[in-house]
Amino acid sequence: MSAARSVAIKASKARTHSGRFTDLEADKLRGGYYTSPQLADWLCSWAIRKGSDRVLEPSCGNGSFVAAAARRLSEIGADADAISEQLRAIEIVGDEAAAARQLLRGGVGARAAEIIETGDFFAWWNSQPQPGFDAVVGNPPFIRYQTFPEPHRSRAMSIMESLGLTPNRLTNIWVPFVVAAAASLRPGGRMAFVLPAELLQVTYAAQLRSFLNDRFARIDIVACNELFFENAEQEVVLLLADNALARPSDNNVCRMALTEMATVAEIVRQSPESLVSKAEHKTLRHENEKWLKYFLTTKEIEFMRALRASDVVTSLATHASIDVGVVTGKNEFFVLSGEQVRDLKLEKYTIPLVSRSAQLKGARVDRKDWSALAAAGDRVHLLDLKPLNGSRLTGALARYIRLGESKDVHTGYKCSIRTPWYAVPSIWTPDAFTFRQIYDFPRMVLNEAGATSTDTIHRLRSRGPNPERLIANAYTWLTAASAEIEGRSYGGGVLELEPTEAERLLVPAKLNGAMPLTESDRLTRKGRLDDVLEENARVVLQGHMGLSKRDCQTLQTIWTKMRDRRMARRRQRKSSAPDRAS
Repeated sequence: MSAARSVAIKASKARTHSGRFTDLEADKLRGGYYTSPQLADWLCSWAIRKGSDRVLEPSCGNGSFVAAAARRLSEIGADADAISEQLRAIEIVGDEAAAARQLLRGGVGARAAEIIETGDFFAWWNSQPQPGFDAVVGNPPFIRYQTFPEPHRSRAMSIMESLGLTPNRLTNIWVPFVVAAAASLRPGGRMAFVLPAELLQVTYAAQLRSFLNDRFARIDIVACNELFFENAEQEVVLLLADNALARPSDNNVCRMALTEMATVAEIVRQSPESLVSKAEHKTLRHENEKWLKYFLTTKEIEFMRALRASDVVTSLATHASIDVGVVTGKNEFFVLSGEQVRDLKLEKYTIPLVSRSAQLKGARVDRKDWSALAAAGDRVHLLDLKPLNGSRLTGALARYIRLGESKDVHTGYKCSIRTPWYAVPSIWTPDAFTFRQIYDFPRMVLNEAGATSTDTIHRLRSRGPNPERLIANAYTWLTAASAEIEGRSYGGGVLELEPTEAERLLVPAKLNGAMPLTESDRLTRKGRLDDVLEENARVVLQGHMGLSKRDCQTLQTIWTKMRDRRMARRRQRKSSAPDRAS
């Protein structure tokens, strides 16, 4: 076999420690996702510069990267004996390691067995003098903290702690692979990895971003509108980290560039040096900013930083708090349609609810909107039994609770940890709703329906300002541009904002007049959001905040550039979907 397992394969592969596989995982292990030899060769051609380089592959799978590294060393002057001394690869799964040795024998002969060690990379790392390598290459496993078995997990977390990081239960296992790999490099060394795009944007990778910033003189990240792995759910990027420092320093000035290509073929068609030489490198800052913004130009980045630091804008958190929607533990039981409420005789025990962002069409939702949803059969009634305070249940309600228990609803985790199990907590009515998942614009919706929401929609509570005025002032290119920088996007092109991210959205510091929300609502429902944004650019951004017309155009450009970038992945996913017709 000539290809390494991709990220999804390695996530499944980790579960071989317990011996349990679903049918889907078994299909993947038979060859679902692979890193192409061309891509492995491309990365190795950049990372390995001299025939005397010592090279490490920390999780070699069935051998694509280690074979590419051997080919590269051979091309630039190393013979088979030298390669067996200079190249080291670790693989925890015995069958994979055996496949990698078999693949490697074609290049270095019987000495392939000396190159690939079967075992835990973190245990191996602890046994070696560090640093010892000029290049590290590969595709580390993407495994959630909870599914990475002991003792490997504890070793990985311990290495991170020894290098000054503080991992937690959100830390994906690819993170310590990158940390240990970087710490394996000699001064001037290079690291070339296939990594999840989460590197650019998730909170749990913030420390890693700072760690890399402190250890390398330059970082290039290559993204692709075409997913690197066919049918993979995980969006990935290529990390090229150059010129490792002899001693990490928070005073280091690291230069960063993000390059995006349309297809993988376009990437491998040109040399890595040619590709990265065309990129605009920007100075990384030592802070928790996400790296997504480095898709912008230097002027655009500086503009957004200056705007955030100015006194005419503030974060949404100044005016409001954002919280998750109601977590019921079992929506099928607690979220009901009007017909179910009537049939079950539960009218006295439910409150209005919005359960899907598609139910919010404009900038406002009122009682008439909610009634229309209920009449259409939508599940917009939430069973709210907490006010009963555990009192004895009778009649129709008691029958419904017994029905839930007969279906083991009370044994689910969220239900089982509360008393009584059917009393859903944190039910309150917000001033407005904000979207957790966003396709085009981060809409906020004034709540005039007296409804609450499930956790697919966030809840906004004003800290004092009139909620209607706050929502009206949030329909601007300013808020839209900041959402693209603060949020995170995945392979499907959806922008996601967690509550803390939503609270960092930029809004005017002073909430003066804006397009009336009734008019914003009317136009938004008719698909004329752009008209709202154009008018608020004139009234809010220029009129009240004092921005120039050029500033407004810059905000619009930042928003559309970042939005179109992520949505291109959604279109790519749709266009590459297999034909399922029978």
